[in-house]
Amino acid sequence: MLEFQYELDARDDSCPSPVIKTKQQLLSMNSGEVLHVMATDPNATEDIGLLLATLHDELIQTDKQDSVFHFYIRKK
Repeated sequence: MLEFQYELDARDDSCPSPVIKTKQQLLSMNSGEVLHVMATDPNATEDIGLLLATLHDELIQTDKQDSVFHFYIRKK
């Protein structure tokens, strides 16, 4: 598990809620800080990827444990 400063629990939220919450959290963070996002919506993988391409933040790691996707994102 990576070290992170913020954690966002978007499990059981349906699209577009996980990506909206992720964007709001990232916009409030400082450069270099890491956000851990947990989501169960299968669309979150694509949606968060598109969001990060727009914001130019970095996806450090992603994995899936049971039915939960975990995203570790570094704010640039």
